[in-house]
Amino acid sequence: MYLENVITDARDPQRLGRFWETALGAAGLTDAPEGYETRLSVGDGFTLDLGFPRVPDPDPSPGRPRLHLDLAPGPDQEATVERLLYLGASHLDIGQGDVPWVVLADPEGHPFCVLEEREVYCGTGPLAALALASADPERDCGFWSWLTGWDHVPDLRPRTLRHSSGRGPHLEFVPETTPAAEAKNPLHLDVRLEAGDDPDDVGAAIVARGGRALDPGWGELPWRVYEDPSGNEFCVLPAPK
Repeated sequence: MYLENVITDARDPQRLGRFWETALGAAGLTDAPEGYETRLSVGDGFTLDLGFPRVPDPDPSPGRPRLHLDLAPGPDQEATVERLLYLGASHLDIGQGDVPWVVLADPEGHPFCVLEEREVYCGTGPLAALALASADPERDCGFWSWLTGWDHVPDLRPRTLRHSSGRGPHLEFVPETTPAAEAKNPLHLDVRLEAGDDPDDVGAAIVARGGRALDPGWGELPWRVYEDPSGNEFCVLPAPK
């Protein structure tokens, strides 16, 4: 299995997808009425796709979301923020107080951060981290390492994973401020099965490791929906044909 997608619910997939495509320097993959998809190429053959499916009346979680993106500051954090504001972002106050990073909202209100310069994010590219709320970072780090094949980065807090190439964003497990709600998360991650992976065996292993299968009530789907041990939704996609 491998991490393939970061998915964001969208009222207007084209507008939101093109914002993030430009913000991150990604390349478009799919432009269809039901959704927009763009690909971030990190290097060494590692890519991460950002998908924006059309969801009627999506409801971004108030306050701090379960999953958000942290952007690298580039050569000049202030200039990076101004560029993103020009593209359609806006300043956002989620109670962060006086911090060295800048909290913004994308054109549909999803929070994200532009970090200050940090040596630990050297070489990540424009997307520094995927920050995932966790009730138990130690436990969830192990769960997601098994799920994605990403490696634990020692001596980093919060608990952190990174692709085995050593390139691209960190996957960080941030201690949650409130437990996961019953409402659908507006952002989630997708993992993709590889040839030879049995979906039933993978599903059983997810549950054995503390996850839970979900039925979103959408009828028969080509993918399966789960929660990790902290209640974060993710999808398991079928192996490529």
